[in-house]
Amino acid sequence: MNNYLLLTPGPLTTSYTVKQAMLKDWCTWDDDYNRDIVQTIRNKLVSLATSQPNYTSVLMQGSGTASVESALGSLIPKTGKLLVINNGAYGKRIAEIADYLVIDCHVLNYTETALPNLDEIDTVLKNNSGITHIAMVHCETTTGILNPIEEVGSLAKKYQKVFIVDAMSSFGGIEFDLAQWHIDVMISSANKCIQGVPGFGFVVCKQSIIEQSEGIARSLSLDLYQQWLCMEQHHGKWRFTSPTHVVRAFYQALQELDEEGGIAERFKRYSQNQKTLVAGMKALGFVPLLNEEVHSPIITSFLSPSEEHYDFKSFYSALKQEGFVIYPGKVSNADCFRIGNIGEVDEADIQRLLDAVAKNQYWKA
Repeated sequence: MNNYLLLTPGPLTTSYTVKQAMLKDWCTWDDDYNRDIVQTIRNKLVSLATSQPNYTSVLMQGSGTASVESALGSLIPKTGKLLVINNGAYGKRIAEIADYLVIDCHVLNYTETALPNLDEIDTVLKNNSGITHIAMVHCETTTGILNPIEEVGSLAKKYQKVFIVDAMSSFGGIEFDLAQWHIDVMISSANKCIQGVPGFGFVVCKQSIIEQSEGIARSLSLDLYQQWLCMEQHHGKWRFTSPTHVVRAFYQALQELDEEGGIAERFKRYSQNQKTLVAGMKALGFVPLLNEEVHSPIITSFLSPSEEHYDFKSFYSALKQEGFVIYPGKVSNADCFRIGNIGEVDEADIQRLLDAVAKNQYWKA
C-alpha cells in the first residue's frame, strides 16, 4: 500500500494486516471494543513489561509526548522535585514539559553522544534529598544511543526515588523487566516497536503510584489518574473519544508480535537489521556518529559525507525515489543523518537500501 519504507524511529512501516485492521468502524461504548480489545491491550502491555503483578497500564490519546506530559503532570505532586537526566532532544523535552507544568526540576545535561555519568547522578541524589522523582529516556533517538536505565534504576532504588522512563523507542523491541530494573513508570507509544500506527501512547506503572495520584493532574484531558479510573471502573472505556481505528490496529500489531516470537525475536531482527546497516554503510565509506558499544538496535546516526557537493535534501529525495525514507540529523554539534531499522523491515530490505545508497550520486565524490 506504501510505495516506500519508513526507515525512521516512528511512525514506521506497518504490516498490511495492521493497516487492514483499520478498515472497520467501532463504537466506543461497545463491549466488543472496550472489554475485548482495550482491556486485552492493557493486560498484554503489563505482561510484556514485567513479570510482577503490582503494575497496571493506562492508554492515553495523542502523541507519545502527550503521554509523557500526562505522566509527569499527573504523578508528580506539587511538592515533588524532578531530576531529569538529559543527553538528547527527548530528555530536553522532558525538562521543557516540567518547566511548562511548573514542576521543580534539576537537570543533568550531557552531550548528545555521551552516556550519563553514574557517579555524578549518585552525587546529585546524595546531596539533594528533596528530589522525589527521576526521569530519563531509554533509547535517545536523537543519536540512537542506548542509556544505562538498569544502572540508574538501581540508584533510584538506593535513594528511594520514583523512576520514570521514556521507553518510547525501545519498548517492544528491547527486552527488559520494569520490576527488575526498578522502573516505577514507563511510557511508550503505539507507533514504535509494537509496530502500530500513531494516535495514542500508554503508561505502565506501579498500581500503588497511580492509586495515590488523584487530584495531582495539571490538565483535564491529560489526567492520567482519571483516565485509569475510568478504564478500571468501566471495563476499558476511555473518558473522551477513543482513537478506535488506531487501537484496533494496535491490537492486531500485538498479535503479530506474538506470532514473531515476542520481544526477544523482534530484538534479534532489529539487531540484525542494524548490524547489516552499519557494516554496509561502513563499506560504502560512511562513518557512524556513535561508538558501536552504545548503539541501540533502533536507529543509527551517520556523519554526513565531507564532499562539498553533498546535500541531504538531494540525498533524501534520491533514496525516496528508490523506495526509502530516512531521517535528517538532530545533533547540535555534528552534521549527520539517521536511518532507522524498526517496523515491518527485515535484512533484505536493509540490503536493498544499501544497494540504493551505493548507486546514489548525491554523496559520492
